[in-house]
Amino acid sequence: MMTHGIRTDTHSMYADRRETWRDTAARYALLPLRVFLGITFTYAGLDKLTDSGFMKDAGPGSIGDTMRAVRDSSAIPALVDLALKNPVGFGHGIALAELAVGLGTLVGLLGRLAALGGALISLSLRLTVSWATTPYYYGNDLAYLMAWLPLVLAGAPMLSLDAALRARRRRWTGEYA
Repeated sequence: MMTHGIRTDTHSMYADRRETWRDTAARYALLPLRVFLGITFTYAGLDKLTDSGFMKDAGPGSIGDTMRAVRDSSAIPALVDLALKNPVGFGHGIALAELAVGLGTLVGLLGRLAALGGALISLSLRLTVSWATTPYYYGNDLAYLMAWLPLVLAGAPMLSLDAALRARRRRWTGEYA
């Protein structure tokens, strides 16, 4: 479909322009970030779910002891207090959320929503667990938060279920016809 010399059915600006390697690189630029974050958050969720020491109210490496240790140094102690009402339930919730975010990001299903979930998890960890880290750039949660933001904005436009569903919807409605 053409509108004033701009193709609206592709990512290419001009109908008669051939795609260059730079165009291809630009289209796939966020894919390595998406794969990295997807694998990392899937692994983080699975690691928490399979670590018997983590899913406990108290003990070495437990979610409960970790939260009690960071409570007074966090930016929002009330958030930690809320989680401390049921640390094991909170641990399961975080693990399942990380797993959902990771898998959603990897396969590109509801990509923007998955990325927003990842950003919110990273933000909550930044404001609680890694808040007291100095200098701030030693804490990885802020870097993860910043890494999620391009995916919140762009979604998963390439090699994703979102793209496949979008293409199917376009074929169904005859947009390419």
